[in-house]
Amino acid sequence: MRYLDPKNDLTFKKVFGQHPHLLRSFLNALIPLAANQQIVSLEYLPTELVPDIPALKHSIVDVRCTDNFDRQFIVEMQMLWTDNFKRRILFNASKAYVKQLEKGKEYKSLNPVFALSLVNEDFEKDTDVFYHHYSIVHNLLNNKKLEGLEFVFVELPKFKAQNLTDKKMQVLWLQYLAEKEKETDQLPEDLTSVPEIREALELLRESSYTRDELEVYDKYWDGVSTEKTLMEGAHQTGLQEGMERGIQEGKELGLQEGKELGLQEGKELGIQEGKELGLQAGKELGIQEGKELGIQAGKELGLQEGMEMGVQETKRLGIIKALQRGKLSAEEIAEDFEVDMQTVILIQKNT
Repeated sequence: MRYLDPKNDLTFKKVFGQHPHLLRSFLNALIPLAANQQIVSLEYLPTELVPDIPALKHSIVDVRCTDNFDRQFIVEMQMLWTDNFKRRILFNASKAYVKQLEKGKEYKSLNPVFALSLVNEDFEKDTDVFYHHYSIVHNLLNNKKLEGLEFVFVELPKFKAQNLTDKKMQVLWLQYLAEKEKETDQLPEDLTSVPEIREALELLRESSYTRDELEVYDKYWDGVSTEKTLMEGAHQTGLQEGMERGIQEGKELGLQEGKELGLQEGKELGIQEGKELGLQAGKELGIQEGKELGIQAGKELGLQEGMEMGVQETKRLGIIKALQRGKLSAEEIAEDFEVDMQTVILIQKNT
């Protein structure tokens, strides 16, 4: 005897869309309610009240429930995940919240809305947590909360049954959805021990479906597979286009950075070469000017020394002549020529 997969649109609607008591048990296990807060009644929304969102078609958004505090709930079974899914859930829950307020009624008549989304994909990649409860909470004071909208996302692929003593019914219902092999003929003993879940399992018997219903069942999986393929194809196309754009932008950015770097290095190299050329030209110019200055200074020094030597030679000749005449003594000659006695005596010896 074969049992079908409860996550299929057909089977999910048959189990939870036609048996209110099963859905009530399911929601009481999955919705984060206080011990004294339990769902007591529910109704299925007429088609015209179901939010019409064509973006993701593999979903169910058609149940409104009431607990003993008159709070309302939206139940959604979502087979595919996109980045816009959370926005979509926020839109649906807000729409259900707003539609409660009929013309002329006061805001205090609004009842809180819970949105429960069962997702058959992993969307929070950085954590192993599979049960995500969101509410509007004060950023600093966690005990301060705005009542009205709350959201629960369950990532079914992450779920693994562990401790049945903690939230037993939640674990069993999630095991019913997540861990039972597709179209299996084996039923876990834990599930058959609970009357509500055993009944929900019996509703999955293949023999209880008509041939037309089984065709719809198979077409649903084909549709999910096709949509996944299309999404993957679009993802790959986006990756390819992103790579091409990235290469082009990187090339342009590289050219620009290369140009700027080249200009900077060229400037630095030009300054260095200019400095070296300037030093060389300055050295050559300095040598030339030094040479000219040296020649000029030597010339002037030579003239000076020549003049002094001429004067000295004139005195020596005059002293010789005076000595030869013999009219003056050595002392008188030294006085006349303004030289010392040793100079006169030395000249006298050499003549």
